[in-house]
Amino acid sequence: MNKYLEQIVLLSKIDQEIDSFEPKIENISKALRDCENKISKINAELESIDEEIKDIQNQKIQNNAHIAEFSAKIKELSKKSGSIKTEKEANALKIEEDIAKEQLDAANDEIIRLDKILDNKENFKKELSQQREKEEAELVNIKANIQMQMQDLEKDRMKIYDKKTKLVEQINQKVLCFYEKIRKWAKNTAVVPVRKQACYGCFMKIYDKTYLSVVKGEEIITCPHCGRILYKEQE
Repeated sequence: MNKYLEQIVLLSKIDQEIDSFEPKIENISKALRDCENKISKINAELESIDEEIKDIQNQKIQNNAHIAEFSAKIKELSKKSGSIKTEKEANALKIEEDIAKEQLDAANDEIIRLDKILDNKENFKKELSQQREKEEAELVNIKANIQMQMQDLEKDRMKIYDKKTKLVEQINQKVLCFYEKIRKWAKNTAVVPVRKQACYGCFMKIYDKTYLSVVKGEEIITCPHCGRILYKEQE
């Protein structure tokens, strides 16, 4: 195989290795993002529950005020009963007192209902807080694990970058520029093998004459269909 072609093939493989680090880093970071999203979701739920608890407490305050109001009214009506002179007045007072007692009972029932809801909300809040503590502890572990994995990846990546730097220094600049020009649009398929007389970039069949030149490997040949650099893999 032509020296320059051999170098370009090797450079292409090194570039593929370098680019393969991005999905690895993305995959490592995914666990961190997932855990952070869980914590954010829990925080949002806790904020919502706090608002609901605050609203229930305000409702209790209002109902307690009503209870005090109705209790005072019943006492007042009870005092008035001593000064009643006619049956009509007694019936009217009795109706007013019954209404006040019904309102008092309804207010007390509402307090009981609100207390039950409040207990459920407080219990749910406690469960969410415990869940958040677990997720936060897990987040610490994930960060530590990611740091170790990232350090290992960075070491491997630097080794490959060093390999590329040394190789680039040896490659003819015109050949390197030609390769980089194709790589801009073809990315990691800038240099592809020919298999079964087909370009493995566009998968189109190569003409016999072009295929023969690729097999010989004496010069850099591009695919007549897509323009990628072609080479014949060593048996």
